[in-house]
Amino acid sequence: MKKSFAPRHLIPVEQTWDLSPLIDSIEAYNAGIAQIEKDALLFNQKYTGNIIDSSSVVQVLTDYEKLNEQFVPYGAYASLSLEVDQTNDEAQMRASKFGSIASKIGSQLSFVHSDLSALSTEILEEAATIAPQFENYIKEIIKKKAHQLHPEVEKTLAALSSSLDAPYELYNTTKLVDMKFDNFTANGESFPLNYSLFEGDWELESDVNIRRAAFEAFSNKLREYQHTTAKTYNTHVTTEKTLSDLRGYESVTDYLLFDQEVDRTLYNRQIDLITKELAPHMRRYAKLLQKVHGLEKMTFADLKIPLDPEFEPMITVEESKNYIENALKVMGDDYMEMIEKSYSERWIDFAQNEGKSTGAFCSSPYGFHPYILISWTSRMNEVFVLAHELGHAGHFVNAHKKQSLFNSRPSTYFIEAPSTMNEMLMANYLLTTAEDTRFKRWVTASIISRTYYHNFVTHLLEAAYQRKVYDKVDAGESVNANVLNRLKREVLEDFWGDAVEITEGAELTWMRQPHYYMGLYPYTYSAGLTISTQVSQRILNEGQPAVEDWLKVLQAGGTKTPVELAQMAGVDITTDEPLLNTIAYIGGLIDQLEVLTEELDSVIIDK
Repeated sequence: MKKSFAPRHLIPVEQTWDLSPLIDSIEAYNAGIAQIEKDALLFNQKYTGNIIDSSSVVQVLTDYEKLNEQFVPYGAYASLSLEVDQTNDEAQMRASKFGSIASKIGSQLSFVHSDLSALSTEILEEAATIAPQFENYIKEIIKKKAHQLHPEVEKTLAALSSSLDAPYELYNTTKLVDMKFDNFTANGESFPLNYSLFEGDWELESDVNIRRAAFEAFSNKLREYQHTTAKTYNTHVTTEKTLSDLRGYESVTDYLLFDQEVDRTLYNRQIDLITKELAPHMRRYAKLLQKVHGLEKMTFADLKIPLDPEFEPMITVEESKNYIENALKVMGDDYMEMIEKSYSERWIDFAQNEGKSTGAFCSSPYGFHPYILISWTSRMNEVFVLAHELGHAGHFVNAHKKQSLFNSRPSTYFIEAPSTMNEMLMANYLLTTAEDTRFKRWVTASIISRTYYHNFVTHLLEAAYQRKVYDKVDAGESVNANVLNRLKREVLEDFWGDAVEITEGAELTWMRQPHYYMGLYPYTYSAGLTISTQVSQRILNEGQPAVEDWLKVLQAGGTKTPVELAQMAGVDITTDEPLLNTIAYIGGLIDQLEVLTEELDSVIIDK
C-alpha cells in the first residue's frame, strides 16, 4: 500500500532544493526587501518627470534594469519556499507580504513605462541606437503605445497587481491546503489519496479496480469544490476581459497573444489541426491500450495507464542521472556541467511531502541557477519529466550567460520548445539503445504516453477548452461550474469520439491545472513540441551542426520573435508543415506500437 505524504520538516535534506544561494537567512531577506523599498523610492524621486530625451531614456533603463535584477532573488525565495509547502504559515505570510510590497514598488515604478510611452517614437529609436542592449525593450514600448493608459491609471493598476493576481493564489490554496482527500477502497483494501498520489500513481495504476476507484474518489472530492473554483476562475477571466477592454484590444485573446508576439493564425492552427488530425491516431492508441489490458470498455480514467506496466523499470534519483547524462551529452560539455551541478548543488526538489505543489516546474531567476520542482515517484517516466524541466534550466542558463535581464526571456509561445527538446533527445537515446522488442515497445509507448499525450493531448485539450471560455467572456458572458463542466465535456467528447467513454468526473479536469491562470499558456506546449520534434530529427540526422544551431537559439533569449527563433533552428512555423509532420510522426509511432504488440503477442502464442 502506498503511504500518505510526510510533513515537510521530516523530509531528508538531500531530497530538497537549497534556496540559500538566493537568500541565506530570513534576516537577510527582510533587510534586502527593506533596502529595495528605499531604492525604489529614490529611483522614483530621481527620474519622475525627468525622462525627456534619448540620453535620459538610456540612463533610466540602465538603472531600472539594475533595480529589477536586485528584486529577483527575493521574489524567487518567497515563491519557491511556498511552492514546496503551501501549508507553511510562515511561507504563506511571507509570500503574501511580498506580493503587497511588489505591488507598492510596481506602483512607484509604473511611471517608467508611462513616461517612455509619452515620448516620440523618434526619441525612443534614437535611444535604441545609442544603447542597442535596450533595443528590444524599446521596441516593446513603441508597440504598446496604442494600449498605454493614463499614467495615474497605470499607477493604480500596478498598485492593485497583488489583488489582480489573487485568483491564482486562491486556486492554489483551495487545491493544496483546503482540499483534503479521504482514503478510498478497492479490492477490499483502503488506499490513501491526494493530488500528487492521484496524478503520480493512481492514474498510472495497472489494476483497473484500484485505478477507477481512485478516479471516482478523486472526482467526488473535486466536485465538492467546483463552485468555489469556478467562481475563482470566473473572477480571473472577467478581470482579463476588463483589462483587455481598458487597453483597447478587440478581444481577450488578442490581448493575451500580444505579448507572445504571434497572431491568431498560429494560435488557432495549433488547436484546430491537432483536434482534427491527431484525434484519429490517439483513438487508435486508446483502442490499443484497451486491447492490451483486456478492458471491456475504455474510459477516461484508463487513458494514462502504461501499455506494459509490468515492464516499466523503477529507478532511483541516482540512476536517473545516468539516463539524463547519456541522453543529453549530445548538447556538449557546458550543458553536461549544468546537469552535474543540478544534482550535486541541490537545484532539484525531489521530495514528496504534504502541501507541495503538484506537477513539475523550473524557475530560473536571473543571476542565479535554476530551481526544479518534481515529486519523485521512482517511475521511469519521471526521467522524461526531469529531462523536460532540465530543458528549461538549460535554456535559461544559456540565455542568462549571453543576454541582459530585459533580453533574456522569449515569448511564452516558444518557452516549451527547449523543454520538450530534451524529452525528444531522451526518446532518441532510448530508441537507439533498445535491443529487444519489448523494451523498444516500452520506449515507444513512453514517448506517446508521456511526451506526446501530455503536451499534444492533455495541454492541447486545455487550450481548446480555454478558447471556448474566452469566446464566451468576449461575448459578455460569465462562466460557472455548470458551464465549465459542459465546455470541458464537449472538448473531450469531440476529441475522443466513441473510442473512449467520457465517464462522470472527466468534465471536472478543468479544475486540475493552474495553467488557466497564466494566459494562453496551454497551447504553447504543443507549439514548443512541434518545433522540438522537427529540430530533434535534425540533430538525429545531422548531428553537431544542428546542435550548434539549437544552442544559438537558446542563447538568443528574448532577442528574437518565436518565428525568428524557429527559423534559426531550421523550422518554418508560419506554415502547416511542421505541425502536420509532427502529427504524422506521432501516427508513425502508434503504427510501430501496433506492429510491436502483434510481434510480442505472436511470440507468446508460439510459446
